Amino acid sequence: MLATLPLHLDLWQSSLQWQPSDTQQALFQQLYEQILIGNQQLNLTRITEPDDFWEKHLWDSLSGIAPWLADMTAESDEADAEDSHKTAPLRIVDIGTGGGFPGIPVAIALSTPAESISLTLVDSTRKKIQFLQTLCQTIGIPATCLATRAEALGRDPAHREQYDLALIRAVGKTATCAEYVLPLLKVGGQAVIYRGQWTTDDTEEIVPVIELLGGELTDLQDWETPITQGIRHCLFIYKDMPTSNDFPRAVGVPGKTPLN
Repeated sequence: MLATLPLHLDLWQSSLQWQPSDTQQALFQQLYEQILIGNQQLNLTRITEPDDFWEKHLWDSLSGIAPWLADMTAESDEADAEDSHKTAPLRIVDIGTGGGFPGIPVAIALSTPAESISLTLVDSTRKKIQFLQTLCQTIGIPATCLATRAEALGRDPAHREQYDLALIRAVGKTATCAEYVLPLLKVGGQAVIYRGQWTTDDTEEIVPVIELLGGELTDLQDWETPITQGIRHCLFIYKDMPTSNDFPRAVGVPGKTPLN
């Protein structure tokens, strides 16, 4: 019998001012079970204990969308009729998704009757993408799963400057992450870069890179994980102008030669 995730409703509420619905909690449990099954064949994650998975995969993923979750909680107290005009799906892309994080938990959390989600999961490892395609179909999360490199995707007209929200977690240096995600965002879109430790020097180095790519660093949030008190940071970037056609550079270049 597979393990059961803890609810931790009090921790969700105290840290992110949000709680999953029963439906969302059931989807988190299904996601967990599918990851445990997939881990028997693929190296998806070493984080498999229920509390660890909750904190380091679910909570960590949703910490990056805390502002959106807070807005949703506030709006839930208002008339649903006011949101009836929201028909275009929110287009989300997750670069270097690995086992589907943060993209799948984010899609579960943001999907509501008033907000539909179009999710694209991107990873260069084909076996992981094949697994994620099956996983998403199994738990009922509509998703496009692509085995490709971010640099190639950023030059594809079907994806370049097409997304409302771009997510990237634990993939190389911050300048490399910025070069991966900003070309994919439409003007007015938002990127979230998840990091561990962060310093003032890091901020000074990344701001010119973000501006070069057409973005603006609008917020930098630091978090303490609610169980183990680990340190996390999230960079929130607003796309305020088109990215130059010079970027992203050729496959492999952003990782080997970051812009800063």
